Amino acid sequence: MTGWLRFRRFRTRLLVLIVGLTAAVQIATYFVVSRANRTNALTTINADLARASRQFAANARLRQESLLFAARQMANDYAMKQLFLIEEFSAPTARSALTSYQARIQAPLIVLLAPDGHLLAGTRSSISEDDLAPFHVLHDRAELTDSQQASGYGYFDGELHQLVLVPLLAPAPEVAAWVGIGFPINAGTAAELKESADVEVSFLAGGDSPQLLASTLPPELAAQLVAQNLNATTTLARLGREDYISAIRLLPIDAGAPALIALQRSLRTQLAPSRALEQTILIGTLAGLAVAIFAALGLARNVSRPVQQLAAHTRHVATGDYTRRLELPRADELGELATAFNQMTTGLAERDRVRDLLGKVVSPEIAAQLLHSELRLGGEERDVTILFTDLRDFTAWSEKLPPTEVLALLNRYLDRMSAIVEKHGGVIDKYIGDAIMALFGAPVATAGAASRAIAAAREMKSALAELNRELGAEGKPALALGIGINTGRVIAGNMGSKTRLNYTVIGDGVNLAARLEALTKEPQFGARIIVSHATAAAANATGQLRALGSVTVKGRTEPVQIYAADV
Repeated sequence: MTGWLRFRRFRTRLLVLIVGLTAAVQIATYFVVSRANRTNALTTINADLARASRQFAANARLRQESLLFAARQMANDYAMKQLFLIEEFSAPTARSALTSYQARIQAPLIVLLAPDGHLLAGTRSSISEDDLAPFHVLHDRAELTDSQQASGYGYFDGELHQLVLVPLLAPAPEVAAWVGIGFPINAGTAAELKESADVEVSFLAGGDSPQLLASTLPPELAAQLVAQNLNATTTLARLGREDYISAIRLLPIDAGAPALIALQRSLRTQLAPSRALEQTILIGTLAGLAVAIFAALGLARNVSRPVQQLAAHTRHVATGDYTRRLELPRADELGELATAFNQMTTGLAERDRVRDLLGKVVSPEIAAQLLHSELRLGGEERDVTILFTDLRDFTAWSEKLPPTEVLALLNRYLDRMSAIVEKHGGVIDKYIGDAIMALFGAPVATAGAASRAIAAAREMKSALAELNRELGAEGKPALALGIGINTGRVIAGNMGSKTRLNYTVIGDGVNLAARLEALTKEPQFGARIIVSHATAAAANATGQLRALGSVTVKGRTEPVQIYAADV
């Protein structure tokens, strides 16, 4: 009876586990898809709003160029100039000429201003001084430019306009008048941009009392938009019961309240196609839970008894009994688990046998170290030949070239030098700017390490000469290097921290190699490759090298005998 109760408890737990996992996966999938749909919708909307903003700016630039071209044609027209070459200026005649041009260039607003900025004539019967305020600003700006023309945005008769102003010279170079043209930014402009960019477009006049100039939104939503107190940082507006992703762009106004263009799209409308997919996933989630419940019931009946057998066998293994075999003739995963369990017990038995055998060959402490060894910081003493090479005056040389050319040249040089080091059995320890530190004899011991280092240095010098010939053909100055080589006993191993290791060598021998490289800068030695006596002796080459005498390098009290190995 107790076993039966345990079986029922296990089956219940398994059922709850399977149903719970299935529900968690399905719900997580639903939320992940929903979140991904929202993210994609926001990305698409922001991209479309940015494209619409660029399109408005491009249209404004084209319209500005068109208006300036039309204004310059008017200013250069013979009939227009004749108005100011006769004895008495005729305002009615000028208005008639402007009306004629209005039909030709499709510009609702054209004005003719005197050199001092007051109105001479216009295409509208009633033009106030407030209406002329933007043109006065353009007039002041145009007088300060070499081209004597200006453009911008402003309000005319309460409506936002794109404005241009050019001089009329009669006779040149005297400014007889100024020709101004205005193109309204209104509902037509908003509708045209919406048609091409598929976004809602609104133009507003800012200030203490914002006003709607034009909008493609329904009137009730447009009224709510005005109350939003929009600014350049606004990215979301709540209109009606929907969230509208927004992009607000300020328009430079020459006179009057600031103006802005609001580009928007409904997030709910953008998400509408995705909501259908989310509903399908939700229905699938509920159906999956129902299927999971029935599947879990059947699976629990099929799994519980084999699992009880596995648990009983585990208790035997825990006592150290590896002799028993688990007999579970099944062709499913539980059968594979039983086979793997038997293989594990066999492996445990083999491990104990190896441990006992190793304990008989070496001491128990050594056996434990071999069985539980791990990577750690530390190193060992060994004889290594260290080669240091550095470019001469490379910092001053690099100041004459752009950074990209400096990097390309440095990579070009390091590539050739590194290939030579590796060709002679050396290992690049590190690059230090334009300097190279190479090892011969570490991490793997190499026969003739000192000879290999000297041979590599000589070939590096020859390779640099070849590179200089190429640089000369390219019209670039030549490079020069210095190489120092020393052989000595150093610590080679893993240096660094517990989480990041670096194989390198440290010790006085490394420092001496670096000091020898620095001596190549001294003109009294006349050598590009300087090696220590230890390296020369290790290479059996003291009789083949040019002796330079003994020197005391920085950091050492005893003098070092050095040799030149340039040839």
